[in-house]
Amino acid sequence: MMEQKFLPEVSTFRCIKCNRTFSISSGRMTCSCGGLLEIKHEWALLSLKTELKYYEHIPSGVWRFKPLIHPEISEKEIVMRGEGNTGLYNASQRILEYANCNNLLFKHEGENPTGSFKDRGMTVGVSEAKRLGMHTVICASTGNTSASLAAYASYAGIKAIVILPKEKVAFGKLSQAIAYGAKVYTVEGTFDLALQHVIDLATKDGRYLLNSINPWRIEGQKTIIFEMLENLKWEPPDWIVVPAGNLGNTSAFGKALKEAQELDLIKDIPKIIAVQAKGSEPFVNYWISGKYEPEHNPHTLATAINIGNPVSRPKALEALRFTNGIATSVSDQSILDAKAIIDSAGIGCEPASAATLAGIKKSVDEGMILASEKIVSILTGHLLKDPQIIIDYHQNQLENIDSTFANKINTYD
Repeated sequence: MMEQKFLPEVSTFRCIKCNRTFSISSGRMTCSCGGLLEIKHEWALLSLKTELKYYEHIPSGVWRFKPLIHPEISEKEIVMRGEGNTGLYNASQRILEYANCNNLLFKHEGENPTGSFKDRGMTVGVSEAKRLGMHTVICASTGNTSASLAAYASYAGIKAIVILPKEKVAFGKLSQAIAYGAKVYTVEGTFDLALQHVIDLATKDGRYLLNSINPWRIEGQKTIIFEMLENLKWEPPDWIVVPAGNLGNTSAFGKALKEAQELDLIKDIPKIIAVQAKGSEPFVNYWISGKYEPEHNPHTLATAINIGNPVSRPKALEALRFTNGIATSVSDQSILDAKAIIDSAGIGCEPASAATLAGIKKSVDEGMILASEKIVSILTGHLLKDPQIIIDYHQNQLENIDSTFANKINTYD
């Protein structure tokens, strides 16, 4: 009898805590030791230059980088909607003066199909669910994840379940989840409680968890960095600034930069700044004190980052250490003022996105960022994700918020 030979897998799961590896066909979310998993690619088994050239004409800013994110999935299993290929915009003079800096760009992930960066991770996550033969995908959400999950699942013909914290999701996002056909449930309490319910439900046969604990989500979100570096002709900025909620993007960005260096795509590593909102800043407190304590009752008007127990914190911590980055927090007042400045420049974003500009201004004022350094700010969501807060800000109707840059609606006589 001929001896059976097993070819090495191009991609495997690796535990970031104990380094144990698992086959990607296992569909695991965590290691048996409790550690988070990440995808490890064996670059030596790939002809990257040839394969990247083959995929460069695909109309998806995620799947153009297929050999860097999911080399082994077949094209018939890929669920794509033209995600990625988002704009990189120069800051206006007003924005530069507001932030006291000279060289600032905005990568606008609100230009994805459902209006947020989540589509980059969801196209990969739902494709993997299809590859594994899952009949249902499930997530907890502060809004954007549910909208993206519902859209991609419906497009793939897979059932979707979303669990949301009651009355803490902006209507623009809630309406998307409903419209795209997901089964929507709400729970009293926080996002973190909703996530625990989802984790419990996902243990049942055929239900595939698609929060950022899923390492395939991180693979898709890596492409924000690959695409941004490509936009800049592989000349990295000094700083990359990103809103920090469940910390999936912070984790993905660190992984992308490490891999870009491994592949000799870049030499210098940009520093990452992860920006949380005051009142919802457990990761910042962890970064400063070295002791982690969840925020049991997080509160910020930037609902997309209103998360008190971010699941990806070990990966995010590794990302900041690798890039020599920092974590910082800003007030709701500074977030909404920064949003008004971005909006008035004709770019626009949802509140959580504007935490980046608020964080840049704070970091420049404190001397952490030099005014001359090159900065890329990641805007994670579209202006119309939360239209009510725009009206309330400009009509001076938000409690404890001064509408510093109000553009009031006037009565025509």
